[in-house]
Amino acid sequence: MDTLSSRKAADLRELERLQGAWEQTGMEDSGVFDPPDEHSAPGALTLIEGNRFRVVTVEGEQLLAGTFTLDSSTTPKSITWIDSVGADAGQPLPASYQLSDDHFVFIAADTGQPRPTRFHTGPGETLRRFIRVRQGQ
Repeated sequence: MDTLSSRKAADLRELERLQGAWEQTGMEDSGVFDPPDEHSAPGALTLIEGNRFRVVTVEGEQLLAGTFTLDSSTTPKSITWIDSVGADAGQPLPASYQLSDDHFVFIAADTGQPRPTRFHTGPGETLRRFIRVRQGQ
């Protein structure tokens, strides 16, 4: 298997691991912990389906949606978010992520900024922490 094929296979494995429902447990924006957040609400879930995401409240209101691409060959691993609604709609937001079976963390930069490589925010960066929500929880 060539390098490109093995990278694509690794990205597909990561994409598969990311699928499902995630509940945000913490946020940091430009160095401020848990500030007011227009893209989340108590009990809201981030739903990952293929390369699409949606953030929905307990009542079913959609707060955010879009697509993403993964690159698991970088250190740290990279994800690029593209919101389909809101102030950042259509703009690529470069990010890095960490993923385990039940925990997902990403740090994203504003459009035009370099991809963050440390998991602590500076100006124009947002970090979100999630836990997996399993069926029946």
